[in-house]
Amino acid sequence: MSWQSEHIWIELIRGSRKISNFCWAIILFLGSLGFLSVGTSSYLGKNLISLFPSQQIIFFPQGLVMSFYGVAGLFISAYLWCTISWNVGSGYDRFDRKEGIVCLFRWGFPGKNRRVLLRFLINDIQSVRIEVKEGIYARRVLYMEIRGQGAIPLTRADDNFTPREIEQKAAELAYFLRVPIEVF
Repeated sequence: MSWQSEHIWIELIRGSRKISNFCWAIILFLGSLGFLSVGTSSYLGKNLISLFPSQQIIFFPQGLVMSFYGVAGLFISAYLWCTISWNVGSGYDRFDRKEGIVCLFRWGFPGKNRRVLLRFLINDIQSVRIEVKEGIYARRVLYMEIRGQGAIPLTRADDNFTPREIEQKAAELAYFLRVPIEVF
């Protein structure tokens, strides 16, 4: 999602609140509960869930390993839910030709460096660069080449833009910033 006027371009960046992250967090949570309940059932010698007969699973070593997988899955699921609730990676890119400043803002994990803000002068931007890697895991990333700073990514590697979309986005940004486009 973006907003553009004659002198200002603001690009909103979606963070970790994506449908795929919600699905993985739910699947991981339910799966780890299943492993933990089977491990607990084998320890107690009772069927806590009728779908999993615990009498066939001996606690040491199978029940213990299943309990470990259940606890580990709950920790990973909790990490995913925290990442989703904090919306890590979200933010905005603001290009202001009138003031001659580019601001890149992202939310991180809670703590001292929760807010990540990068500022550059538009005059320091050398080019807009597209990195294309084709194959099974195709990757198309848009970078901004800054003098003395190197390349700064503007899109995420998992955004899955089509070649036409990434080219159009790069062309519009390069035209707005009045810099050349490089393709790697």
